[in-house]
Amino acid sequence: MQIEPLAYTVAQAVAVSGQSRTSLYAAFKSGALIARKRGFRSVILADDLRAWLENLPRLETRPAA
Repeated sequence: MQIEPLAYTVAQAVAVSGQSRTSLYAAFKSGALIARKRGFRSVILADDLRAWLENLPRLETRPAA
């Protein structure tokens, strides 16, 4: 049985999301992604990270000519 994490550190969120640390901090600053504090450590809830990724703009593709 594999247990899904409830929250990620910033480093873990970078690794699992494929996004850069800078992108995550920009999302925190804009309010698009919520970080929570536990002592000195920032954590991102797995559901919040998933929702942020799902709300990123879709890639617009054009039909082949």
